[in-house]
Amino acid sequence: MDKNIVVAIDGYSSCGKSTLAKALAKKLHFIYIDSGAMYRAVTLYFLRNNIDLTNHDQIAQALKNIHLNFHSRDYQTHILLNDEEVSDEIRLMPVTENVSSIAALHEVRVEMVKQQQRMGRSKNIIMDGRDIGTVVFPNAQVKLFMTADPKIRAERRYKEVVIKEPHISLEEVFESLAHRDYQDTTRAESPLTRAEDAIILDNTDLTPDEQLAFAISKVEPFLK
Repeated sequence: MDKNIVVAIDGYSSCGKSTLAKALAKKLHFIYIDSGAMYRAVTLYFLRNNIDLTNHDQIAQALKNIHLNFHSRDYQTHILLNDEEVSDEIRLMPVTENVSSIAALHEVRVEMVKQQQRMGRSKNIIMDGRDIGTVVFPNAQVKLFMTADPKIRAERRYKEVVIKEPHISLEEVFESLAHRDYQDTTRAESPLTRAEDAIILDNTDLTPDEQLAFAISKVEPFLK
């Protein structure tokens, strides 16, 4: 290989993008970069510090104070927000319910895209998110766009969330996902859309092993 390979995985929330990306990175010995965790960490910082989303000066100052780092243990990616481990906290509902609004902010996306592109210049990487194949890496060798039946997505997400938030209902999770889909697909800044050359991966009826095999088959031609 004479060029770094980039695999861009986009798609709707709770389609298992990060699960696939991590498995693919482990199998291919690529670096996995969780772009969603970056936006969630920014959201956590904004919530903690009561940043006014209409105040551009506050937003700009907040972004200067946010330092994100990843570290990996056993192919599990952990994110540090100003040297604090926040991998669990960023998955709780307060962050989930606000991340789309904050990720839609122009200043936030510009800063995160800069960091993501910098990571992709020197290594073979797999990155998942909402606009990886359209905005961050439009020239990625492999682009996958993941989707699944909304009810299946809600059930998957509910199983994750109810462990930490036992009082939440499946209906609440379903409504949260529907609202997030609407925000992600209609926002002005880098909306969730499928790149023209992205391969659709509908995993409604696929096992994790089946979708991993599918993804590997699309990457393998570039490994020769």
